[in-house]
Amino acid sequence: MDLELQKRAPLLEALQEFRRMRVVPFDVPGHKRGKGNPELLSFLGRQCLEIDVNSMKPLDNLCHPTSVIKEAEAIAADAFGTASCYFMVGGTTSSVQSMILTVCKEGDKIIMPRNVHRSAINALILCGAEPIYINPQTDERLGISLGMETADVVKAIQNNPDAAAVLVNNPTYYGVVSDLKRIIDAAHLQNMKVLVDEAHGTHFYFGEDMPVSAMSLGADMASVSMHKSGGSLTQSSILLCGENINTDYVRQIINLTQTTSASYLLLSSLDIARRNLALHGRETFKHVNELAEYARSEINCIGDYYAYSRELTLRSAVYDFDTTKLSVNTYEIGLAGIEVYDILRDEFDIQVEFGDLSNILAYISLGDREQDIERLVAALAEIRRKYKKSRANLQRYEYINPIVALTPKQAFYSVKKSIPLENCAGEICAEFVMCYPPGIPILAPGERITGDIIDYIKYAKEKGCLMTGPEDMEINNINVCGGDK
Repeated sequence: MDLELQKRAPLLEALQEFRRMRVVPFDVPGHKRGKGNPELLSFLGRQCLEIDVNSMKPLDNLCHPTSVIKEAEAIAADAFGTASCYFMVGGTTSSVQSMILTVCKEGDKIIMPRNVHRSAINALILCGAEPIYINPQTDERLGISLGMETADVVKAIQNNPDAAAVLVNNPTYYGVVSDLKRIIDAAHLQNMKVLVDEAHGTHFYFGEDMPVSAMSLGADMASVSMHKSGGSLTQSSILLCGENINTDYVRQIINLTQTTSASYLLLSSLDIARRNLALHGRETFKHVNELAEYARSEINCIGDYYAYSRELTLRSAVYDFDTTKLSVNTYEIGLAGIEVYDILRDEFDIQVEFGDLSNILAYISLGDREQDIERLVAALAEIRRKYKKSRANLQRYEYINPIVALTPKQAFYSVKKSIPLENCAGEICAEFVMCYPPGIPILAPGERITGDIIDYIKYAKEKGCLMTGPEDMEINNINVCGGDK
């Protein structure tokens, strides 16, 4: 990394110069630097709306960058240690989809863990590729899915030598890391591309004592959520590419789905966040790690809660663990994670990242302070004191192995019928059902619906999980394959 180069922020500098020019706008957006919408101006502020502008020659164009955006992306590539980088304004959803659409077309196979984000399966609906799912192992005590067993990946590669790519999570939402180096080596031996969803791994590129980043190990492409642990604005992301990827083609793929009216608020936040990480990331994430370790220690002293860490690496499906992740199992206090999540928000004004049926995840990042950690710990202790109950009726499992009957595209575009959830056993699902966050499908298009899955959905609804995906917003009915034309 060139530290002198990293002190630059070309896009930010161009926007600052544009603001000084006092240009009279006869273009979009129609609020005209806020003058046309006083309420919006009052809420967001003049500085924000003055740089909410349209693409123009001095500010470059994200669809075809030739100046300041191109320079900012090149500096970001240097920061991340990769051949090329693309600024993305559709979230890491668009980055993941662009990776898959770049290397897969109709009928291609792609090997991936089943506990992927829905964006990966959405990409299969768009391009018609066939998923070869690897079911992750589960930790029955914690009720979470783990990483991919390297032996399972190697077997899938041997059984599907014509697969175009392997996709890996690095890390999972809970912080679990697979043996990425061995997976990359095995895939490359068969001339398969390796795509990595690093939505939760921005800090791997800048921190110390972290799991290894995908691109440093030779992955071909990686999607990185700068807005998660990197500090940029929500919905901003980057897509990284190695030397063996046709970057001109990637840009064409990105432009199939990405907006032609990119937000300069999002773009400038990527430029600023990258500079901050490149110059200060090491000490920043050292502090983040210390806060997370402090929180784990204090929470584990409360009793009944279990904030887990690198001891999970004793499991063969856990190669490493992201210790900045504060994942806390709530099973022993007799409450589902989503119930603790709700109590923290409703009674203590604390918003954690998510709660599932067994855990909560508190996202520790560069803006947190020790007093914030202490407030969370105190709240969890009080919840245990007030609400602890028998765990007899709690369900542990967070992952059910799917039975794949059709490709996602075949099922999603099939003739469908809507039937009551309780009558769906044996049918093939034609839509998604998931808890969000984390956005990992309970059911994806093309999967056989079983009694266990129906019970799981009912239980998740009962506990208050935010369920998304189906056309029926109440999830009383599910679309299945096989209706009348």
